[in-house]
Amino acid sequence: MSLIAAARAVRENAHAPYSKFKVGAALTAASGAVYVGCNVENVAYPEGTCAEAGAIAAMVAAGDTAIKEIAVIADSPKPVSPCGGCRQKIAEFAEGDVKVTLATIDGIVHETTIAALLPGSFDADYMSRV
Repeated sequence: MSLIAAARAVRENAHAPYSKFKVGAALTAASGAVYVGCNVENVAYPEGTCAEAGAIAAMVAAGDTAIKEIAVIADSPKPVSPCGGCRQKIAEFAEGDVKVTLATIDGIVHETTIAALLPGSFDADYMSRV
């Protein structure tokens, strides 16, 4: 199953009763395992969880720590992009050249990298004196 197909499938499980905007994410870890996540809203905005964060949490919980590739899909007019917080979360576990596939359920796809999505990212080098 492709990452887009996995993201599309898990998107159906999203809990989005307030925005009605279901998002699915799937990533391949360096180990080759695939992890998925969907957005989970909460009536107390902004206490929900983004799909990308859910997939990353599943990866870390399973013991993997590096993202090899990630895909995100939603029912939007153009390929959905991770929010700023999720871009930083992806960058925590991915090298800058990691492929990020953004898609719509209608089949529009845009491929990019985490470095392109988050130029000048805050990384561990900034913490070197701590």
